[in-house]
Amino acid sequence: MRSTSSLRLCSCWTVIAALGLAPAVLTGVAAAQTDYPARAIRIIAITQAGGPSDLSARFVGDRLTAAWGQPVVVESRIGAGGSLAAGYVAKAAPDGYTLLLAADSLLTINPHVFKMPFDTLKDLLPVASVASNQFFLSINPNVPAKTFQEFIEYARKANPPLHYASGGHGSQHQLGIEMLKQRAGIDMVHVPYRGAAPAVADLVAGHVQVMFDSVTLQMPQIADGTTRALAVMASQRAQVLPDVPTMAEAGYAEMAGGTWFGLVAPTGTPREATDYVNAMAKKAFADPAVRNRYTSQGTGLPLGSPEDFGTYIAADYKRWGEVIRKANITLGN
Repeated sequence: MRSTSSLRLCSCWTVIAALGLAPAVLTGVAAAQTDYPARAIRIIAITQAGGPSDLSARFVGDRLTAAWGQPVVVESRIGAGGSLAAGYVAKAAPDGYTLLLAADSLLTINPHVFKMPFDTLKDLLPVASVASNQFFLSINPNVPAKTFQEFIEYARKANPPLHYASGGHGSQHQLGIEMLKQRAGIDMVHVPYRGAAPAVADLVAGHVQVMFDSVTLQMPQIADGTTRALAVMASQRAQVLPDVPTMAEAGYAEMAGGTWFGLVAPTGTPREATDYVNAMAKKAFADPAVRNRYTSQGTGLPLGSPEDFGTYIAADYKRWGEVIRKANITLGN
């Protein structure tokens, strides 16, 4: 769980660098704000200094410092897959001066598996959804299936069952396949790895046959034909895989999900502060060149309202909770 959370942040953190391309836009937003911020702001990262979350937070902090004229201090609080950092922020003063750079697993998966020092839906306030990565179903090319439907039929009849790879127990790689098993009525054997990279390596080698993975991370293998993309786990096709249908097109509309990260604050933080941070993120990615740079790599930029982000968190929390309970997923399986 812990290494998986860090991996997801690592897969997304370069998106934050786009904030560095729009200082003039951010400064314009700051000029319209007079009451907030009035002093230094802290962004709490869930990895150690130099880690993916820490680096991401520092990119954000640099841009906010330039725009607001107030220092942004990045503080790493590592441990328990990010729950120590999240618990700290949840208990911080709700004044808009303490934010958390949170990953999807920390807020929507871990609470169903770990005993957490905070309540995802009650103690943390959504501020800005910064980036997302679509997941897709990929297989080893030796599997005799060219389409998602063919794969489902093949998997149902496979004896012994196919083996699927994941980046670790409780990861979205595992939960995506478990959801598919539940919806399609098929059986596959879970083979967990310490992160997505070794899982993909064994998928390419044929030691496992199938995997859910981030579109962004597995593009090199898809491009060179060492893995085959069958369906995107989203409501819309991925820009970088325009010929790969969605699972909704194949009749599995409920199969939606992916990795994401964004900023949250303690519940009770003034709307003035959350609206301002949210607007800053939107302005940073308003330039079409900036957006295209990242969407062309398979990274989405949701950047909706705080309410939009909250709705998304709640939906993911419910979706993954149901999958975890039905699959009886614990720390050991």
